[in-house]
Amino acid sequence: SLDLSMPVTDRAVFHLDNAYYIPAVEFSGQVAKTNLASNTAFRGFGGPQGMLVIEEIIDRIARRLGKSPEEIRARNLYRGKGETNTTHYGQEIEDNRIQRVWHELKTSSAFENRRQEIAKWNSDHPHCKRGLAMTPVKFGISFTLTHLNQAGALVLIYQDGTVQVNHGATEMGQGVHTNMAMIAAKGLGVSLDKVRVMPTSTDKVPNTSATAASCGTDLNGMAVKNACDILRARLAPVAAKLLATKTGRDISPEEVVFADNFVFAEGMEWMETKISFTGVVQAAYVQRVCLSTTGFYRTPEIHYDRAQGKGKPFHYFAVGAAVTEVEVDGFTGMSKILRTDILHDVGDSINPGINLGQIEGGFVQGAGWLTCEELVWDDQGVLLTHSPDTYKIPAVGDRPLEFNVQFLQNATQPNTILGSKAVGEPPLMLAISVREAIRDAVSAFGPGKGAVALDRKSTRLNSSHLVIS
Repeated sequence: SLDLSMPVTDRAVFHLDNAYYIPAVEFSGQVAKTNLASNTAFRGFGGPQGMLVIEEIIDRIARRLGKSPEEIRARNLYRGKGETNTTHYGQEIEDNRIQRVWHELKTSSAFENRRQEIAKWNSDHPHCKRGLAMTPVKFGISFTLTHLNQAGALVLIYQDGTVQVNHGATEMGQGVHTNMAMIAAKGLGVSLDKVRVMPTSTDKVPNTSATAASCGTDLNGMAVKNACDILRARLAPVAAKLLATKTGRDISPEEVVFADNFVFAEGMEWMETKISFTGVVQAAYVQRVCLSTTGFYRTPEIHYDRAQGKGKPFHYFAVGAAVTEVEVDGFTGMSKILRTDILHDVGDSINPGINLGQIEGGFVQGAGWLTCEELVWDDQGVLLTHSPDTYKIPAVGDRPLEFNVQFLQNATQPNTILGSKAVGEPPLMLAISVREAIRDAVSAFGPGKGAVALDRKSTRLNSSHLVIS
């Protein structure tokens, strides 16, 4: 079954550069036919595998040259404008914040001082070593299949001033319904308790794209906002007439403001001149104004020529970086994460609590993927690690003992819903810093320079067969 093999491989090849400008390179991916059924991709969709390849290369280069991996990483980050800020598939990184994230995190995490402290600690502990690593993340946000980048919504206002929202994203615990409610509340100027988000159903919003590619809030949020803008435009003339009667002066629809469950003229926020949102809705109903509408959004200016391997497949890039410190026992090989510092660009956060949960959860999940989760098949191709009792996922005790997560400040993202950025998949790749920190600790056990080979099973590339030319 071909299933999603092609788009997963595409995204892996798109992300083989991670956050680095590589002037002389050719990337290619090949889908292989096997005797196993397809398994669907999850959280990253090929991106983690691609990024892991280039981080392995960067580390080998650094150790061959006798330099620190973070120095080689910093030297090769995308920068400036033009060629040194353009990916291998020809897309320029607009609003590039990679350098800013890297340098701010390096300072806030006290990276250089800790590097010295760890070197001293390691010299005093022959049987246990600590490692430190810093890795960036650049993840493209959009479906790589262009036509999937669309979304619809259906928003209804009732006479009592309540609002019903239908949209095309599936709630799976990631908080997309909460985001949609907040977007609708802001769009219509009502409190959150006035908004009810309905279960996602294609009898209300047809032809929905998958809730994937970290685009759930981006696409559907814009569709909900579009519907709210249409409804607000219908209500504004009704409100303008009511406000004109109340204030005794002419008020144009353009002057009408919707906020805090009230409607008022711009610059006239005092209570005596306000009209309740419910009052405006009831007046609109009497005047036979339609109080429901569909909304629609299509991501602008994206395109990709698969045959040429060139284009602009992504609307923007989500970026972040992580510094992780680990400790490795030389006798047992057991490792533990002592501390992780993350700086992630979420744009203007719609809901900081949701963003924080996604970043922390994605990081721990990624650390599990790289350190304790393992797929094992028998010689007949039967998956042996098929359930929670045979497949070890990370538990709460596997999270960093000290976990510091910060959002990049003053980072409004142009042309997105409320200036926000996607925070679904990108945090998983921050956990590559765990693997590289383990490598750093392992290297402290022995003398000499050169590549530090980790267990093959911990670097398996899943179902994507990646070839680097």
